[in-house]
Amino acid sequence: MSTTENSPFIVIAGPCILENNRGELNFEVARQLKTIMAQFPEVKFYFKSSYDKANRSSINSYRGPGLEEGLEILKEIKESVGVPILTDVHAVPEVLPVAEIVDMIQIPAFMCRQTDLLLEAGRTRIPVNIKKGQFLAPLDIRHAANKVKSMGNEQVYITERGTTFGYNNLVVDMRSIPMVQSLGLPLILDATHSVQLPGGAGETTGGNREYAPLLAKAAVAVGCNGLFFETHPEPEKGLSDASNMLPLAWVEPMLKTCLQLRKIIQNEPDYIHNSPLQTI
Repeated sequence: MSTTENSPFIVIAGPCILENNRGELNFEVARQLKTIMAQFPEVKFYFKSSYDKANRSSINSYRGPGLEEGLEILKEIKESVGVPILTDVHAVPEVLPVAEIVDMIQIPAFMCRQTDLLLEAGRTRIPVNIKKGQFLAPLDIRHAANKVKSMGNEQVYITERGTTFGYNNLVVDMRSIPMVQSLGLPLILDATHSVQLPGGAGETTGGNREYAPLLAKAAVAVGCNGLFFETHPEPEKGLSDASNMLPLAWVEPMLKTCLQLRKIIQNEPDYIHNSPLQTI
């Protein structure tokens, strides 16, 4: 399942967490991203932000407005700005309320083996984006995908966000892109979580945002089906993932370069994905 000329390129982007409740920031980022994405007709865009970050490093970290108020904000963004919405769920009771609002459900990386959560997401019959756990080999993600598909939901995406070897770092192996695609699953590269330094800033997660565009370009060159990245007008002031979110000003030039690369590789013979080495 390599990149093809006729398939849309998925872009999932937005601030890590809903900030300032109904403050203007959430809406302004959605409006600016919509304007940027309109320049690229090959892109299928989802606005992403979280109503609750249940896996913050510290008990003192801001988690978001919560399920009820957060879904109200996401619904308002969807209706007033006119963008499809993606958000993540952390528990089975959250899935159905979320599914009534969003256009794609996301399973967090640390939750990607939680059978009941995956089954409930599958029952919604809306697209499900599973973030591959930092602890999983690429081909092992098929078990998570099969749990969603067992509910009759074939709309499954996998997002690569790096592998942890401890010591406050993550490493992205670009071989995971064709490996996951060989399972018949579209692969999205999470450019910003992949440059995190988990726990690297004491009570918070550190990061190297300057490497995120490099990973994005590399993944597109390999043939990924989309990109995930979190973005903020002033990332250093962000209430979550401040060290790895992209400045909003970087988004348009980065995407322009990535989509130019995509056009180049679409003309290449599909020798990697036809290789017997990738047969499962």
